[in-house]
Amino acid sequence: MDPFLRSWAALRAAVADLPDEDFARPSGCTGWLVRDLACHLVIDAQDVLITLVTPESGEPTVDAATYWELLAEPPTGDDPLDALIPRLAAAYGEPRWLKFHLDDVGSAAGRAAELADPALRVGTKDQVLTAGDYLSTYVLEWTLHHLDLIAHLPSVAGPPAETLAVARALLEEIAHSPFPASMSDADALLVGTGRRTPTSAETAALGGLAARLPLILG
Repeated sequence: MDPFLRSWAALRAAVADLPDEDFARPSGCTGWLVRDLACHLVIDAQDVLITLVTPESGEPTVDAATYWELLAEPPTGDDPLDALIPRLAAAYGEPRWLKFHLDDVGSAAGRAAELADPALRVGTKDQVLTAGDYLSTYVLEWTLHHLDLIAHLPSVAGPPAETLAVARALLEEIAHSPFPASMSDADALLVGTGRRTPTSAETAALGGLAARLPLILG
């Protein structure tokens, strides 16, 4: 629970501290402005709330690593929900209302996670997993989106070091391979998920793993 709460609190605080003009800047998510990313976080928070109150009696079908589907191509924005996000974000008008909604729903998602039994089995995306594993997937999600948030905002604080390390460990489990120790946690996450092209030195250090990158998570 602790990495989830730390990563989520840091991401929400970063959004809350943004000046209004930053919401119109591009994010690290292709085609999305910062305001679109913030709106997506509202949807994510709602998903956390929904999933934690959707108990399942069956055996887990996935864990925190196998929960992720590896896509052949990055999202194009044609998915109906993806296409809806920019329209929803624009409908908020002033950034303060988007901040308010994220703080309201986001705080509730954090409280629900803190109260959840890690062993509880929950259902999402037609899969069953423990609440602990489910919340672990969001450490990776929140950390990647925190990196997306600051992609063009270098003065904004990044994810906490401890949650970067947890997210990297999960990505390595998904990849079935460690990333080179010479790569920082942030660089491993950015390169590993295709958010940044590796340098020639990084490609050499990655060895055989380079051919399997990027890992496009869905």
